[in-house]
Amino acid sequence: MTTSNSKLPLPLQGLRVLDATHIVAGPFCSMILADMGAEVIKIERPGSGDRARINTPFIHGPDGQKDSARYLGVNRNKKSVTLDLRNARLKEAFEDMVKVSDVLLDNWGPGAMRRLGLGWDRLSEVNPGLVYATITGYGDGEGLRGPYSNWPANNPCVQGMGGWMEMTGAPGSAPQMVGDNIGDSVPGVWTALGIMMALESKRKTGKGQHVDMAMYDCMVAHTTSSMPLYQTNGQVTTRARENMFSAQLALRAKDGYVVLAGAGNAAEKWTALWKLVGREDLIEDSRYLGLDIAGEFYFSNIVPAIEEWSQQIPKQELNQKLLECGFSMGIVQDVADLDRCPHLEIRKMFLDSGNTFGGSFRTVNTPIRLVDTIDTPADAPPLLGANNEEILCSIGGLSPDELRQMAAEGLV
Repeated sequence: MTTSNSKLPLPLQGLRVLDATHIVAGPFCSMILADMGAEVIKIERPGSGDRARINTPFIHGPDGQKDSARYLGVNRNKKSVTLDLRNARLKEAFEDMVKVSDVLLDNWGPGAMRRLGLGWDRLSEVNPGLVYATITGYGDGEGLRGPYSNWPANNPCVQGMGGWMEMTGAPGSAPQMVGDNIGDSVPGVWTALGIMMALESKRKTGKGQHVDMAMYDCMVAHTTSSMPLYQTNGQVTTRARENMFSAQLALRAKDGYVVLAGAGNAAEKWTALWKLVGREDLIEDSRYLGLDIAGEFYFSNIVPAIEEWSQQIPKQELNQKLLECGFSMGIVQDVADLDRCPHLEIRKMFLDSGNTFGGSFRTVNTPIRLVDTIDTPADAPPLLGANNEEILCSIGGLSPDELRQMAAEGLV
C-alpha cells in the first residue's frame, strides 16, 4: 500500500474526452471519467449550451446570476467550449479536436451527428483510434437498429419500457417510476464501462470503435431477479404482493421505517425475532418462520404482528435490535438523512465542487474508491464557453482573430 506522500495519480490522467452531451445520461457518464482524471471538454451550443443549464431548481448568486442545481450536480471537473457545428470552419475545428482526442461521447439523439456529416464513418476516417460512444434511447449502431431506434427517450420512458415501472408501486396501483433519474444514470455508468472496454481493446489493437449504448438495453440488464424468475417458470413480476422473491419488508418504527430484506426460509432469525417481540406463540406456526409462504402472508400477518411492537421503538434502535437477530437490515432514509450521514462522510461520498459564481455547492461523489490513488478533484462546473480560447486556439486550430469573429457572429 502506498503512503500518504506517494499516492498514485488518477487513472485516466492524460485521456482527452470530447463530451457532446446534455441533460443527465451523457454528463453523468463524462463526470465519472472526469472524476477519474480525464480532460473532459463539453461541446455546447452557442448562447444556450447544455439544456440542463436552464432546468430548475436554481442556485442564485450575486448580480442576478443563477445556476441550475441539476447542471451543477453532473458537470464538475469539466471544461466548456461552444461550437455551431453547422458552420464549415467550426466543423473543421471540431475535426481537428477529434484528431487529438481519445473519446467522443454523444447523446444528442439517434442520427444527430450523421446529419451533420459527422457519423462514425467520417469520425473513424479523422481518427482511426477514436472511441466514439453514443447514448440513445434504443440503440443506433450499424446493424443494431431495431423498430424503436428512432424513438426519442428519457428517464420515464426507459423505466417503463425496461420493466421497472411494472414492478414498482403499491399493489393495485398504477405503475410507478423509481423516484430519481435512474433511467439516465444507469446508462451513464454502463457507458463509462463500455468506453473503458473499448479503450482496452484499442490498447491491444490500436483501433478505435463505436460504443453503441441504448438506455433501454441498460435498464433491461438490471432485471436480475425478475427475468431469471420468468425464464424459470413464466412468472411475470408485477406490483402484486405474491410476487415477492423473499421477505422484503418496510417496518414502521416510532419515527420512520426500517427495511428487513432477504429473510425467507431463515427460521432461526424469525425465531429470535418472535422471542424479542414477545410472541413465542407464533414460533409453533411454520408460516411465521418464513417457510414456504407467499408475499401476501408477509403483509397480512407477519408485518402487523411485528409492528404492534416495532412502532413504539425509534428506528435506529429498532434497526440495531433486528441486526442482532441476524436479519439484513437498513433504515429507510431520505436525502436529508444521506446528506448528514456519518458513514457517507467517512466514505468521502460528498464533495464541495462549487457553483459557477464562486459559491459553495455540495455534490455526490463518484463511488469508485481506488484506495492508493489521490482523491477525486472538485473543480466547479464550467461557465458556458469558458475554455473557448484555451481549446479552440490550440487543438481546434482557430486563430485568435477567427475566434473573435466567430464570437461576434454568435457561432461560438
